[in-house]
This record gives sequence, structure tokens and C-alpha cells, in this order.
Amino acid sequence: MGSGSLIKVVLKNFDVLAGPIVTLVYPLYASVKAIETKSPIDDQQWLTYWVLYSLMTLFELTFAKIIEWLPFWPYAKLIFSCWLVLPYFSGAAYVYQHFVRPMFVNQQTVNIWYVPRKKGIFSKPSIFSKPDDVLVAAEKFIEENGPEAFEKLINKRLKRIRSQTRQEGV
Repeated sequence: MGSGSLIKVVLKNFDVLAGPIVTLVYPLYASVKAIETKSPIDDQQWLTYWVLYSLMTLFELTFAKIIEWLPFWPYAKLIFSCWLVLPYFSGAAYVYQHFVRPMFVNQQTVNIWYVPRKKGIFSKPSIFSKPDDVLVAAEKFIEENGPEAFEKLINKRLKRIRSQTRQEGV
């Protein structure tokens, strides 16, 4: 087996060889270095990368049957990962700021999945338990979205109530 054959094998399997280096080895090394620095900027870069890497992995796991039919997927993933990882492009920051962050931050809606804890016959009352579930929900909303968002929500509801009472009174 000559050196020409070795080069052909390496080129044919470039995605298999480069993929783990680009998506895992370098980001792990850079993350450890970021932990050791005092700068929060590099911490944010690598936390962002790992969030996006996790989303990409979940995507792959979810659509594995479809992806296996796409011969270009490993190369597309490698190019996308390079764009996310390389500081020259700042792809991770771009994707996070424009796509991921808006889904999780500054939402002006109440969390409909919040279900207050029921007090059953087996639960003991405590001095730490909240007397009213509405207050617990309000505190949780303020904690997640801030007091300004809570004020906006209340003002919006008050305007709606006032307009309804005006319409009923007319």
C-alpha cells in the first residue's frame, strides 16, 4: 500500500477523521481554557457552542432515518460545525443571538405548563409554603421575565378589562 493509497483513504474519510476533531476535541480544549480565564466572553462563546451542539445532536437523533439517506450530511455538518467553532466566523454567537435566544428570552407570555402543587392529605403545611398559588405563579413569572414584563402584562389586562366594562356599560 503506497502513500497514494493512504492519501485516497484519508480524503475519502475526511469527514470521519475531521468531524470529531472539529466538533469535540477542539471545543473541549477551548472550553477548558475558557474556564481558566477570567473573561466571561470566551465562556459565553463555548457555552453557546455546546448548546448548539446539543441541539444539532438532538436533531440528528430525531431524524436519523432521514439523514442516513443524505450522502452530503456529514460534509454539511462538518462545514456547519467549522462555522460555529472557528472564532473568525463567530457562527455560534450569530445562531444563538438570531435563532435560539429569541425562543427562550423576552417572552411576553405566561407559562401555561406551570401547574401549582396541590395540597393533598399527605402534604404537611409548612411556614415556607405559599398561601396562594396565584402569588407563586406571579413570582415565578417575575423571576423568569422581570418586573417590567409583569407590569406590562398587568397593564395590558387592565386595559382589556376597562374596555370590556365600557362596552358593557354603553
